This record gives sequence, C-alpha cells and structure tokens, in this order.
Amino acid sequence: MYALVDANSFYCSAEQVFRPDWRGKPVIVLSNNDGCIVAANRQAKELGIPKFAAYFQVKAQCEKLGVIACSSNYELYADLSAKMMDIIGQFAPEQHIYSIDESFLSFKHCHTAIPCLLTHGQLIRKTVWKEARLPVCVGLGPTLTLAKAANHAAKKLAGYQGVCLIDNEPDRIAILKQLLVSDVWGIGRRISKKLELMEIRSAYQLAQMPPGLARKQFNVEIERTVRELNGVACKQWDQTKADKQQIFSTRSVGERITDFDSLLQALSKHVGIAAAKARAQGSRCKTMLIFANNSPYDERPLGFKTLIHFPCATNCTIEMTQAITVAAPQLFRQGIRYYKIGVGLIELESEYFQQFDLFNRAKANPALMTAFDSINQQFGRDTVFLAAQGIEQKWAMRREFLTPQYSTRWDCIPSIKC
Repeated sequence: MYALVDANSFYCSAEQVFRPDWRGKPVIVLSNNDGCIVAANRQAKELGIPKFAAYFQVKAQCEKLGVIACSSNYELYADLSAKMMDIIGQFAPEQHIYSIDESFLSFKHCHTAIPCLLTHGQLIRKTVWKEARLPVCVGLGPTLTLAKAANHAAKKLAGYQGVCLIDNEPDRIAILKQLLVSDVWGIGRRISKKLELMEIRSAYQLAQMPPGLARKQFNVEIERTVRELNGVACKQWDQTKADKQQIFSTRSVGERITDFDSLLQALSKHVGIAAAKARAQGSRCKTMLIFANNSPYDERPLGFKTLIHFPCATNCTIEMTQAITVAAPQLFRQGIRYYKIGVGLIELESEYFQQFDLFNRAKANPALMTAFDSINQQFGRDTVFLAAQGIEQKWAMRREFLTPQYSTRWDCIPSIKC
C-alpha cells in the first residue's frame, strides 16, 4: 500500500500559518514581480478569482471582495515544506518527496503492523495540522496511481473529510468513475484530448482499456497507468536522485536595468545562486553561459549572451564572479532596458573526479566556500555575499505584498505578548 499526502493550496496555507486571523479568508499568492496569480485558496476561488490571471486585471475586484494578496515568499514556503515532510516521514519506513507540497509513503514492509490504514491516514492529517498548522489530504491505495486518485477524492469529493482509502473493488470503481481522465496522474492535456476522442472520459473508462492497446496507441507509460488503475503496481520512485546536468539561475527584474553597474550586479547575484547549487550537488562548472534580454513584448526584442570557459572546472563563487566581471561588457548596450537576466552552468563535472590543467593552477578555495555556505544555511541566504552583487539592488524582484520570513530570519521571528 502507498499513501500520497498533499497540502491544500500550499502557498496560501503557508501564508496563514503565522497569521491565524487569515484562516477562513480568501488568500491569493502572486508570481515573480507580482505578475499573476499562481495560487488561490478555496475561499478565493469561490469568489470568482481566476488562477493564473494577471493581478493588475483583478486587483480592483480583489480589493472590493477583501481578498488578501501576498507576494511569493519562497523562503517561508521552503522552510515550512521541509518541516511538513519531516513530520510526514515519521509515519512510514519509506518516503519519496514528490514536490514542495506532495509526498509519497510506502507501507510495503509494515502494512500488516498497521491495524487500520484509514485511521493511520487520519492520524497523519491531524499530526501535520497540530505540528505545522498546514491542512493536508491523504490518499491511500495499492499503487502509486490509485493513491493519487484517492488523494484527489479526499480533496475534491464529499464525504471523505480529507482522507480516502482504496482497498476494495467497489470503492475503486466508484472513485474512478468520478475522476476525469485528465485528472489521472501521468495523463497530460494532449493525451487526454486524444482519449476523449476515443470516448474515454473517466478514469474508470481508461482502466477498462486493454493494456496492450494502450501501449500500441500511446506508449508504455500509459500502459502502466492502465495497469496501476486496476491495482497492479508498475511504477516506483527512484531511490537515488540524479545530479542535474545543467544549473540555471534566471529571473525577470522588478525595475528595468539600464546601466552597466546594475547589470553586473544582477549577473553576480545569479552566479552566486548557481554556484551554491553546484556545490550542493558536488559539481564543478567547466562552461558558463550568461545572458541578458529585454522584454519579448518590447517593440524590438533583443537578447545578448556569451560563454565563459574555465581552464579548471570550478564552483567557487569568487572565481566565477571575476569571470563575469570580464565578460559582462559583451552583453551591455546603451539604451537597452534589460528585463531578464540569467546565468547557466551548462558543462558540469563531478568535483570528486576532476581533470586538472598542467599549466593553469586551480583558483578555487573549497574551505572558504564551505564556510560561506554553512553561514548562509544557518542564518539565511545572503547573510554573507560578494559585494559585486550590490547592497541596494533597485533591480531586484518586486514583492510589494511580501509577508515576513517568520522562520528563516531572526528579525522576522513572531513576537508573542503574554
């Protein structure tokens, strides 16, 4: 048996953790630079606030209806997600974190030791709420796909109260008949349209499809999905996570960049982020891409990029920033209002199997970078940073509705008056 534990409107729920006065009220979360709505809780949706709409188009409506708008508080979300996953992981010997708000559990080796899986799922839900104040739904089933379907039922269908268990044939059939084929895990928009043309509109109808035909008409993954809907376990999660082959850090800026110093600061900022990610997975960079573009909606869209090659692969923020300083003038053009800046580490190799250059001595300082990262991990990102990325970053991402980073910054820790 498997379980899928999924947070309800995670970004909005995370905003309500330290604001109990917001619970039960409509909340939306905006994308980078407060552009569009990326998350809306049930109360906001019931008021007709459309997800993915541009915020400026519905701002007046939100203010009139009393909808609380928040800028994306990534630091808060990441910390609360980690806490939630730690709590969930206590309820099974095997856990797979699927996304920032979803986690699979496997009861493969302890199924018989749990008297009632439904009660166990209810305990998971109550514990996450008690210890993290995050509402979650729990779906349990004999396969990963059925656990996902049960989670959908727990969240969307009446009568389940946040926990759904598929462990018998009548429940499996009843739930699959109420699940649209487009909501089945692994069925994308293009495939669901093709299935609808074949008169397959529900998950139950998909489960009735002969597995061999599913493979012939689509691919082996759809065949596995069909078998999983019928209770035959075919999918499993990877026990080892592969290192990224490329690492990018890119972001649109809050205020257009028109001068060289600001462009250099933005590039240096992204270099620091990308280098930290490379060190975290034990990689060094041999080739780095830097680019700067104006908006694709400008009258004359323009983009500039250049490659930087290192004699010895490196993940040292200092060395990479020095290289950026030399190469950045190739991207700058007077009169261009830059909107999107980014850095990509496109040729990575393991730091444990490094090829050195006989005539070029490595400039990296691993001990310094280890201290650099440990300080930032303990006290928050950019506690220490290179001055090249600037002190007052006027170009930084616009977050006008940013809530405090309650759990990751000392100056944002909530104060309680007794």
